[in-house]
Amino acid sequence: MEIYVATAIALLIFLASVISVEIALSAAIIEIVIGVIAGNFLHLESPPWMDFMAGFGGILLTFLAGAEVDHQILKSKLKESILIGGFSFLIPYLASIAYCYWIAHWTWKASLIAGCALSTTSLAVVYAVLVETGMTATPIGKIIMASTFITDIGTAIALSLSFATWSMNTAWFLVGSALLIVLAPKFLPRIFERYGARVIEPEIKLLFLLLFVLMSLGKWGQSQAVLPVFVLGLMLAPMFRDHKELQRKLRIVAFAMITPCFFIKGGMNVSLALLASNWVLLLILFGVKTGAKFIGVWAIARHYIKEHANYTTLLMSTGLTFGTISSLYGLQAGYIDSAQFSVLVAVVIATAVVPTFIAQRWFSPELSAEMQEELSAQEEESP
Repeated sequence: MEIYVATAIALLIFLASVISVEIALSAAIIEIVIGVIAGNFLHLESPPWMDFMAGFGGILLTFLAGAEVDHQILKSKLKESILIGGFSFLIPYLASIAYCYWIAHWTWKASLIAGCALSTTSLAVVYAVLVETGMTATPIGKIIMASTFITDIGTAIALSLSFATWSMNTAWFLVGSALLIVLAPKFLPRIFERYGARVIEPEIKLLFLLLFVLMSLGKWGQSQAVLPVFVLGLMLAPMFRDHKELQRKLRIVAFAMITPCFFIKGGMNVSLALLASNWVLLLILFGVKTGAKFIGVWAIARHYIKEHANYTTLLMSTGLTFGTISSLYGLQAGYIDSAQFSVLVAVVIATAVVPTFIAQRWFSPELSAEMQEELSAQEEESP
């Protein structure tokens, strides 16, 4: 039976890729939607191997998000990014918790999951938009990217610390994770120099081993590996800048089959029947997140980048990967039920699409003549 499920999942992953290319929309969104169809209409159920792949896919996405952090951008726009990114996380986090706990009457832990899921800014969406519009090298592009990093760090910290069960094992988990994070940037480049650039890809296998070690330490320490995995990616980001080919190969391995399992699994857990009966809550939570993002971001963005405050606020309102990771973790840990999960994932998808469309359609900044010439030159140089 499992081989039939595997065949069906492989077909769905392929179809998601094709649809993503044809309609120019994030593959992650398509994979979640296809997962919803598979779970609600095809009645597919994920076998244990897919549950494991989905769990590892969430960890791998977290690592890749950390590895995308550009230290130079972060340093050059530190003050602006801390203020914009910090409030972009904090205000929606507190607002979502407050609404879910005191008004929607969710449990405290379910409210914390909602806070984590709805406080995020999608690094994947923001990065894709800035690259497509040629704004990555502009001052506004650098501020938005750096602010996104800060927001995601806040979400990773909140998700890890909110649900940690503190014990002696937790202390050893923290110590072990810290040692691995400190030692990895020192020794990995040497190992990659000796064993890298081979068909058998020992460097990718080693990176996977490190992620499994952190996952094992997290399970043993009754905590979450999300934060140390993100920090590990953050610490290894300079290495990936020097080894672009390694980063490209890791993305290929991840996005070919591993991360699609995570997004499709998430979609399969969404119940359309439960979503239909909770559509009012969906609209309210969408308003809570986008409204809180506006309150937290717009005024500060207005101070630093006055003419592009609306554009910045809209992009900082997007959500996808970390929102899905937080929601799926809450479902698997038993902190939220299927109805709450379905609503949260639907809000996450909506915030990935609606603010992005509005930002690009009505508020996209115009590049200077110099930047347009530079972008054209880069396109001509690329193969």
